[in-house]
Amino acid sequence: MAEKEVVDGVTMKRALTRITYEIIEQNKGLADLVLIGIKTRGIYLAQRIADRMKQLEGMDVPVGVLDITLYRDDLHKAGTDEPTVNGSQIPVSIEGKHVILVDDVLFTGRTTRAALDALMTIGRPKKISLAVLVDRGHRELPIRADFVGKNIPTSIHEQIKVSVDEVDHRDGIAIEKLN
Repeated sequence: MAEKEVVDGVTMKRALTRITYEIIEQNKGLADLVLIGIKTRGIYLAQRIADRMKQLEGMDVPVGVLDITLYRDDLHKAGTDEPTVNGSQIPVSIEGKHVILVDDVLFTGRTTRAALDALMTIGRPKKISLAVLVDRGHRELPIRADFVGKNIPTSIHEQIKVSVDEVDHRDGIAIEKLN
């Protein structure tokens, strides 16, 4: 598979900063805000957004982790083994809060749908928004992101690969051609 970097670490940081400013502006501050990262890379992106909010506004925004494994509609394709569930960790009640789901890539919308299902079993937020680093198109469900770092149009025969320093020891976004 051929891989081509389309966004470097500096540009990725700028995209996350832009998302942060947009969230602050649209929310008119940080009151009642909770960031929840969708495993795996969404967790680290949510934490980075929260860190930037602390720098800009001087407030800590709670960050949670959402494991959507049991809510995915493609489990039957993954094989016959039981899925590994690592659990969700939400540090505060989401009742009446504005929850922003954070993910690395928005593609078909199925991950977001699973995340919404998982979130609703935890509590009932006042509002749910979606922030993604990359929107690559090809939606199969009527889902759109409220906050987008980069729109990267792709072929259905390509894959977006987001690298984060915490997992991959570097930041960047690449496009991979699938065979």
